[in-house]
Amino acid sequence: MAGGGVEDVYGEDRATEEQLITPWSFSVASGHQLLRDPRHNKGLAFSEAERDAHYLRGLLPPAIVSQEHQEKKIMHNLRSYTVPLHRYIAMMDLQERNERLFYKLLIDNVEELLPVVYTPVVGEACQKYGSIYRRPQGLYISLKDKGKVLEVLKNWPERSIQVIVVTDGERILGLGDLGCQGMGIPVGKLSLYTALGGVRPSACLPITIDVGTNNETLLNDEYYIGLRQRRATGEEYHELLQEFMNAVKQNYGEKVLVQFEDFANHNAFDLLAKYSKSHLVFNDDIQVLHSFPYCWCQVITRLSLLSPETLNRNGDVAGHSISGPRRPLGGPEDDRWRPCGSDLPLPWCWRGWNWHCRTHCS
Repeated sequence: MAGGGVEDVYGEDRATEEQLITPWSFSVASGHQLLRDPRHNKGLAFSEAERDAHYLRGLLPPAIVSQEHQEKKIMHNLRSYTVPLHRYIAMMDLQERNERLFYKLLIDNVEELLPVVYTPVVGEACQKYGSIYRRPQGLYISLKDKGKVLEVLKNWPERSIQVIVVTDGERILGLGDLGCQGMGIPVGKLSLYTALGGVRPSACLPITIDVGTNNETLLNDEYYIGLRQRRATGEEYHELLQEFMNAVKQNYGEKVLVQFEDFANHNAFDLLAKYSKSHLVFNDDIQVLHSFPYCWCQVITRLSLLSPETLNRNGDVAGHSISGPRRPLGGPEDDRWRPCGSDLPLPWCWRGWNWHCRTHCS
């Protein structure tokens, strides 16, 4: 069992000399095509039998290199980079070349690579997405596709989608409006769902809805890859989102999870309210993230490890920017934690949400 709960999915094939077929591949048009399919490519890890069975003979160097040895080499190369963004680019290149090895690397080295494929490095990657763009990742839906969103969804090669992470790029982390370049967030988040949650990569779909951007820097950037127009609002915006949500249900069914990611607050709350009764929708910034301070407050209060001042100074959840005021956990007269059983609650404000250490512990 791998560390992220993915059971023997990304290990070596168990194909034998007699089997002459890889369990994950039903048909291959050519070996050349197989080597360019990141879902099925194993690089130099293909066995002699697999090279014969899948027309790979001569298309690879003769050496057979195990997945473990490839992992060791790539980690050595990653650690030689001094610029974090270069590590991100290398990981994305690997994901587009050898998906199995990418997830093995991420699962086996999660503490080291989590900050590379997601926050904080993904923030810089989104800011420079146009400059570092190599191959398309995920699905792009723009105002140009209005009236044809269902057709766009059908262009995605996978049919059994279970999780969609979608953004409109208006509030990417603490960096503001990054427009179409926010795609790095859905891609990164779904990578974590696979590595840490065991969700099949083929069941995940990252989507960016491009309705323009109000970021002047991007609008004037010759390498920007999105619509060069001001961000659509009001009826034009909501009509496209309505068409998208209807198309998702029609194409993937009622059980597909749609996670709204890094939408601006004025749209995030509206979208949850509008679609929560008709679709399976979720927004971790609204429904999950703000529960962490309360849990943190409960645990640290029990342990009495930190003073309120220390927590207020270092109270960020890794990878998420703080917006909105933060209030002291205790009043000015408090010089240490009160237990959760105290009559006086400890107020805590996180991203505009007020929290109190309740007078009971669960």
